[in-house]
Amino acid sequence: MTGAQVLCIGDVMVDRFVEGKVQRISPESPVPVFQAGAARDVPGGAANVARNIAALGGVCTLIGVCGADAASAELSTLLEQPGITAMLHKTHDRPTTRKVRYVAQGQHMLRVDFEESLPIPPQIEGQILASVALHLPKSGAVVLSDYAKGVLTLPVIRGVIALAQVAGVPVIVDPKSQDFSRYHGATLLTPNAREAEAASGINPQHDDTSAEASGRACLAQLGPGGAVLITRSEKGMTLIDPTGAALHVPTAAREVFDVVGAGDTVIATLAAAVASGTELADAARLANHAAGIVVGKRGTATVAPDELIEAVERATQPRRSGPPVVLTIDEATRYAAARRAEGKRVGFTNGVFDIVHPGHISLLAWSRAQCDCLIVGLNADASVRRLKGPTRPVNAERDRAIVLGAFGSVDAVVIFEADTPIDLIAAIRPDVLVKGADYTVETIVGADLVLSYGGEVRLAELIPGASSSNIIARAQMEKSS
Repeated sequence: MTGAQVLCIGDVMVDRFVEGKVQRISPESPVPVFQAGAARDVPGGAANVARNIAALGGVCTLIGVCGADAASAELSTLLEQPGITAMLHKTHDRPTTRKVRYVAQGQHMLRVDFEESLPIPPQIEGQILASVALHLPKSGAVVLSDYAKGVLTLPVIRGVIALAQVAGVPVIVDPKSQDFSRYHGATLLTPNAREAEAASGINPQHDDTSAEASGRACLAQLGPGGAVLITRSEKGMTLIDPTGAALHVPTAAREVFDVVGAGDTVIATLAAAVASGTELADAARLANHAAGIVVGKRGTATVAPDELIEAVERATQPRRSGPPVVLTIDEATRYAAARRAEGKRVGFTNGVFDIVHPGHISLLAWSRAQCDCLIVGLNADASVRRLKGPTRPVNAERDRAIVLGAFGSVDAVVIFEADTPIDLIAAIRPDVLVKGADYTVETIVGADLVLSYGGEVRLAELIPGASSSNIIARAQMEKSS
């Protein structure tokens, strides 16, 4: 999807998240007292679609409407990022839409909306269609992000679809109206289950058969050549293609922290994939993986390419029934990035681990206690021979990796060929680097690098006398005697 050109038209807004605490009930009335803390602003609505497209490596031209106010200037600043060109038409008859969410201990307490949802005037409609005509020729897909805030009026919708049909550019719609015939001629419609039920009269959440019936009823309103993708929360997605055939995609979510903006991620991934020439079924599968990632994050979030690659690899490599055991450096890099995106601390330690003894077990358990995810770098056989002589290792690298992977404290093992793990550390950028207390911070390979980007270096206490070399030496003495 790198470089995919997408034109996005719709309702832009600012999403503000105010983090705080609730520790008591008001004595004035039975309501919680919210103690406000830090506030964070991110682009929302169609602006979040653009942000997601850019995060995936695509290029988005965003067309929307905002007020002549401070929030408009703030949104423009938020959108000044690589991969996004924003064309925000200003009007004095409405404020820039803002949604302020108050969140305590990860739970949404209240949302306050500042908006005006009246249809935009004909003059602004004309400006939007002129902007679309200007940017459509270089686009591989068009997104209509409808939040029912008045920007996607019927003339705008019909005008954009007509222009796209002439140019041969697919149009993907995230609808809000119950009348899907408004989007007649669109390539793909992406309603959620509630929207599909409102438009079709059939609840797609009952079972797959109901989802198919609901999707086909929605499809009938689009006209020939259209398709419908119903997002069904924990039941995944159902795609009805232009022939009426159904594809059911199981949910990819593992943990659901926050569903804010998940629909934006879905349509952004679909658009970037379709603009890159991906078939609709595969684009739906990618969007499903992207949604599974983003609902595991807090607030309005995006998905990075490495996270999506890691999710697809996990789904298409069924031999892994749990956390990955042995990874390549590239896989470990993506794995670490995905864990950090989930808000987890990545730890790293390394060694030969030839004959596992209590000292190793203590080191691994202590290392895992310092982080949420522990990656262990394991010296390859050739590296061990250079470090410890031609008689080592006693156990081959793959056997040593399997033994390490059997410990519940180890999330992933990476075998490295070099004498030091510096390249591996530079690739995965651990938040915590752990070595035994027989080292000092100054002598630990990679310590200066980890400290340079704000990571931590910690020293684990050793069990006296616990050493693979000592065990091997005693075994050799017993054998000779």
